[in-house]
Amino acid sequence: MSIEAKLREEICRIGASLYQRGYTVGSAGNISARLDDGWLITPTDACLGFLDPAAISKVDAGGNWVAGDKPSKTLVLHRAVYDNNPEMHAVVHTHSTHLVSLTIKGVWKEEDVLPPITPYYVMKVGHIPLIKYARPGAPEVAEQVAKIAAKVRGVLLERLGPVVWESSVSKAAFALEELEETAKLWHLCGGAAALEEAALQELRDVFKARW
Repeated sequence: MSIEAKLREEICRIGASLYQRGYTVGSAGNISARLDDGWLITPTDACLGFLDPAAISKVDAGGNWVAGDKPSKTLVLHRAVYDNNPEMHAVVHTHSTHLVSLTIKGVWKEEDVLPPITPYYVMKVGHIPLIKYARPGAPEVAEQVAKIAAKVRGVLLERLGPVVWESSVSKAAFALEELEETAKLWHLCGGAAALEEAALQELRDVFKARW
């Protein structure tokens, strides 16, 4: 099986897993992966729970749609990540409930939407800034992401949900799940104290945590 075929299968598998566990609903959310000659991205208005590997959109290095169904309108946002962080090979975006709720009720800080309340949030996710509301697919969002894509692992779009990038589709999804779980804990606890600086420094020293 070719690398592209494996990536198509992985996108479908991860999409179904996220959908089945309620991280996204309906036709919300999208997933992309980097290829040597372009990108794969889920089609516009596709349900992540019922993706067809053959229907996954392929876009060439010039941004031209070359295969599969019509690509998601968020392609510009995904490309802002890829163009500014060559180590990243996948982007996952969902409308996860607790994270969207967080943007409505109020985030911890605009530069850090959640405090470092668990070690795995610190190690697997790190700093996640808030991007103020703009309509889905708005070019100004991609412009903002382009400026910080090399510094963080993701952003939280106000009223739209998380966008997370990593070295693989699976790793991006895992980081997104950790982010959503931390938001859920934050809601359940009614706020919680951050880990102390000594604990954070130990995570930096032992696990190379980016916090």
